[in-house]
Amino acid sequence: MSNKSPLTLGEFEQLVLLAILQAGPEAYGAGIQREIETRTGRGASLGAVYTTLLRLEEKGLLKARMGEPLAERGGRRRKYYQVSSIGARHLEQSLAALRQMTHGLPRPLEAQ
Repeated sequence: MSNKSPLTLGEFEQLVLLAILQAGPEAYGAGIQREIETRTGRGASLGAVYTTLLRLEEKGLLKARMGEPLAERGGRRRKYYQVSSIGARHLEQSLAALRQMTHGLPRPLEAQ
């Protein structure tokens, strides 16, 4: 048994965290959704993205900030997300576990 944190990340949580890292400091809900769809070719509902963002924020894996009101949004503000240091650590552990599980498998399953 490992002494690492018992917090585990689901596949979609991993995708959301990775999309935020890819999008950078201007990562917001619809942009995160597009990033996932573009990079994976997999559909992601905006509702699923926001539910996951809320869950990750509650776990302390994300930090959020409100942006300035936008004219194209009728004065509404966007909520921007950033992966916290704890979130980055958990994501790294999760991805390392996946890579470790592929060792010894026939290619192309084995991680490069």
